[in-house]
Amino acid sequence: MTRGVGPLMAMVSIAWGLVWVASQVVVHPPLPAQTTLVVGLIATNLAILGYPSVLRGPRQRRRRRGRAEGDVASLVRLGTGTGALRQGLTPEAAERTVDLLQPLLGGDAVAITDREHMLAFAGPGADHHTPGSALWAPERERVLRTGRSAISTSVVCRHSGCPLRSAAFAPLTVGDEVVGTVTVYRQTATPPRLELVEGVAGVLSLHLELAGLEAQARLSTDTQLEVLRAQINPHFLFNVLNTIASKARTDPDETRQLLLRLADFFRYAIDQRSQFAEFAQEYFFVRTYVTLEQARFGDALRVEYDVDPQVLGVRVPVLMIQPLIENAIKHGLSRKVGRGTVTLRARVDPLASSLDILVRDDGVGMDAATLRSLRNGRRGGTGHGPEAFDDPADVPPLRRGGIGLRNIDERLALLFGDRYDLTVRSRESDGTDVRLRIPLR
Repeated sequence: MTRGVGPLMAMVSIAWGLVWVASQVVVHPPLPAQTTLVVGLIATNLAILGYPSVLRGPRQRRRRRGRAEGDVASLVRLGTGTGALRQGLTPEAAERTVDLLQPLLGGDAVAITDREHMLAFAGPGADHHTPGSALWAPERERVLRTGRSAISTSVVCRHSGCPLRSAAFAPLTVGDEVVGTVTVYRQTATPPRLELVEGVAGVLSLHLELAGLEAQARLSTDTQLEVLRAQINPHFLFNVLNTIASKARTDPDETRQLLLRLADFFRYAIDQRSQFAEFAQEYFFVRTYVTLEQARFGDALRVEYDVDPQVLGVRVPVLMIQPLIENAIKHGLSRKVGRGTVTLRARVDPLASSLDILVRDDGVGMDAATLRSLRNGRRGGTGHGPEAFDDPADVPPLRRGGIGLRNIDERLALLFGDRYDLTVRSRESDGTDVRLRIPLR
């Protein structure tokens, strides 16, 4: 039986029983049936109106449940940073945040400020508490100065028509610095609960600190990308231009094609603004580079490609694969007598949800001292490479060190943390393998 129906039926039965006793037993002579019916209906209606029946109770519960679910959703969004201050203390982020906070904090209005201006306001008084307006409240000034929360039970606004009468102020901090405030207002003299406002301000302060760390990480990653651009070997450009010049008289068509390839190469390297691109784009960039190198080395350089087609749509860090190919040619093959081969292999590992890239050359390899320097320069820990090697000259996964690989490794660490492997295997006169494993995006 639906909750509330049983008590209501009992009340209606009791009402009709009282009406029957009063009209047929107590009163003499008994009242006519029509009069008894009218009195009974009046008593029934009074019972229904006076009791939270099934017609009203579930609706109220649904309304209460809807409000509660909305509050929980807002709290979850606040806790995860969705729509909160994870983009920094900006007017846009503040506006999204006050909309989240208003149903949570038990106040009539909510404001977020920096140290000098109102950033966002929601609730009664929004007509004059506008974004960009100057701050006025002695308690807020004290919060900004001391970093301690405060309550005001007096008029909190200079505007004569402001309906707000009390407020709770809590600081927004980044480290030890107070950067702004959260304010919750009420239209009565009873202020909001300070503990709740302080708790929310603490969550938002954490978001601001995370925003700062993320911005710093992005800046560092962008810096690494600029360094990669700057590391485009000037000797490579000089050598390619010499090659083009030498062919200008003997093969004008090839000269024109090489100039177009060179333009494509530098256009791609310079135009990249995102940290990631599809593997297909990086693959085209690699092949463009290889074409220019093969024009210089001729038959002495052979490059083989073993790329699974499903790899082409995977997003990878830009300007990441070409330097590995360049290292193989420059350090592996340029000092080798006779023909040398570089192999680029790429596979998706669906079980590990990762992309595996191998760059292999059959060049001169590295001596034990060079490989030990790689080990000494690694980021720390033993790591987990895709293979284990018994030769003392073999090196566990590379970490921030190595010939031409330091910048790549540092950038991978910024982009993926510990969720990548960069592993080098090399023996003198036996070539070098560089394996890169990154998570799928």
